[in-house]
Amino acid sequence: MDTLIRRLQMYSKNLEHLVEERTVLYKAERDRADRLNSMLLPEPVVKSLKETGRVEPELFEEVTIYFSDIVGFTTICKYSSPMEVVDMLNDMYKNFDRILDNHDVYKVETIGDAYMVASGLPKRNGNRHAVDIASMALDILTFMGSFELAHLPGLPVWIRIGIHSGPCAAGVVGIKMPRYCLFGDMVNTASRMESTGLPLRIHVSQSTINILKRTGCRFEYEIRGETFLKGKGTQITYWLTGETHRNCKLPAPPSAENLQRLQADFAQMIITSLEKRKSSGYQSASQGSSNDWDLEYLQLNSSDILSTYL
Repeated sequence: MDTLIRRLQMYSKNLEHLVEERTVLYKAERDRADRLNSMLLPEPVVKSLKETGRVEPELFEEVTIYFSDIVGFTTICKYSSPMEVVDMLNDMYKNFDRILDNHDVYKVETIGDAYMVASGLPKRNGNRHAVDIASMALDILTFMGSFELAHLPGLPVWIRIGIHSGPCAAGVVGIKMPRYCLFGDMVNTASRMESTGLPLRIHVSQSTINILKRTGCRFEYEIRGETFLKGKGTQITYWLTGETHRNCKLPAPPSAENLQRLQADFAQMIITSLEKRKSSGYQSASQGSSNDWDLEYLQLNSSDILSTYL
């Protein structure tokens, strides 16, 4: 009987030790899953999904949205391999993400070369949303002044930035692959601010300027004048040029003449950059040891008919 009792006690201790180990592993996996979820969705949304399985849509009276994209992205993709495009966007947006950590903003999504950020949601922050987005935009534009493509050395990389403030609704729609989406006319207007802007310029709407004026932060801006926004008509817009209390080393925006030259000769500039890369012996990680950057044609059949060539 004593032997049986001792064995039961040993079994109980081993079982307790095993439960403790499994509990530690479970907590570690739970924390890892929570960190992953918080990277994909805002923490209040994750909490609501865990507790109730759904997220109630919410109206925000005033938020500020940032849009940016790469000038000539389609042409760059034409002369780059798919993996080089992925590496380019990854190098750029990793640095953008690090800049976001210094501001009270929420990265909504990236669609191709488009980068979308919002402030004032899901946690309201008074008038700080316009200040944080404006300060973040200046930091991003400063970074772009020194950014260079690894696979296209010497090629100028320009982005357009648009900022707008206003009311919007936010929530998670659908069941599969849930995403925190923003809805409202102000989202379209922010996108129009970006598309009607100019390279290496921060295009800001009147509503955002009005909010910045209400704050104690002193941003420097200049009036652009009347700008036609599709679906909105003609509006007065501005260029954000800096902040009074700090030295923003912004890259000089191209002149009208340089912009026209870029639009006309951008493909030739890429070809020149490819020739520089070839002479320097550059090889991307995706290329391995092969130099396959040249544009080649696949001959399907020996014929004088041009349609038989790809």
